[in-house]
Amino acid sequence: MIGSINAMTETSSAPQEGTELIGTAAPAWEAVEWINSKPLTLDQLRGKVVLVRWWTGPECPYCAASAPNLTAWHQKYSQQGLVVIGFYHHKSPTPLSLAHVKGLMEQYHLTFPIAIDPGWQTLKRWWLDGHDRQWTSVSFLIDRDGMIRYIHPGGSYSETEANAIEALILQLLNAPQPKALPSIHPGSS
Repeated sequence: MIGSINAMTETSSAPQEGTELIGTAAPAWEAVEWINSKPLTLDQLRGKVVLVRWWTGPECPYCAASAPNLTAWHQKYSQQGLVVIGFYHHKSPTPLSLAHVKGLMEQYHLTFPIAIDPGWQTLKRWWLDGHDRQWTSVSFLIDRDGMIRYIHPGGSYSETEANAIEALILQLLNAPQPKALPSIHPGSS
């Protein structure tokens, strides 16, 4: 299964940004505010498939264009173990406010958990640190073990890309659950 996921990301016509991150553990994130959810951590989400998308607005047409896919995947697959998380990274010249983010969420019809990424701390650690990337509206698909399995490097999803992402979501949701580590009891050998 993982081979086919990696092959799918490596066989595109042009080299894709971020392929060096495929198969690595997703790092922890930092968020100061959560909307539509209590604060979440990757450790809490172990055993779930996680789709993380950085977004901004209203000046990002790519974020607006991708919102319907994210909402549809959340509605369709959350009961099967998919968690869609939007990380808002502020680009607007106006000061960051919770009301601004909530207004954009309503405008884009986002009903899944949204975290605010202050100063792009998590975006920098996950995507930008040491790299000159074309986009900041990046998406990461993370498997049940916390490993990055797919990266959409930004912009909106073409129909082909959206179909490929949905196929990968289904593939990861249908993969076996990670095995729990055995308990070690004092005095046992």
